[in-house]
Amino acid sequence: MAEGVRLRLLVALAAGLLTVASCGTGGTTAGSTVTAPAFNDSDVMFLQMMIPHHEQGVLIVQLARDHDVRTAVKELSAAIEVTQESEISDMKHWLTDWHRPTAANPDPQAHTAHGGMRMTDPDLVGALTKTAGPEFERRYLDVLTGHQHSAVELAQTETAEGVNPQAKELAKRIFESRTAEIKQLLAFTT
Repeated sequence: MAEGVRLRLLVALAAGLLTVASCGTGGTTAGSTVTAPAFNDSDVMFLQMMIPHHEQGVLIVQLARDHDVRTAVKELSAAIEVTQESEISDMKHWLTDWHRPTAANPDPQAHTAHGGMRMTDPDLVGALTKTAGPEFERRYLDVLTGHQHSAVELAQTETAEGVNPQAKELAKRIFESRTAEIKQLLAFTT
């Protein structure tokens, strides 16, 4: 959550500096304009796909609250929830600022060129909700590991194809944090 607040403060500070810089010149100089950071279709698609992916991830990690899992698993799950909720807020804000819808095209065929939606199979999540006892933690770790792996794949696509500095920085953070989370999740299974 602190990262999202810090990022919004940095964006506000940068916007303020641009405003102050343009005030001394009467707005803009001849031939120049002050514009929002550039973005491309890959940036938009990354955010539009990552929002539902994160929303599903939040639903998955919330399952750990009500099940008998190790304290370390509950703590990691809570941290993932806070991080992903903050990132969802940031991504929706950027898309709104860019005048783009926050939801991706619901047609699965629209996403084949970039590897599909990368969501966890809803049947797996549904089966997980019905699992109890010691079996829950094992299945939970498997489902969450797979889910975080698909976030890493989406982030790699953005890093390669996106142009917006904020979206690319988010993709870098997602790649690094989800890779670390996957290592933690795998360590729980050994």
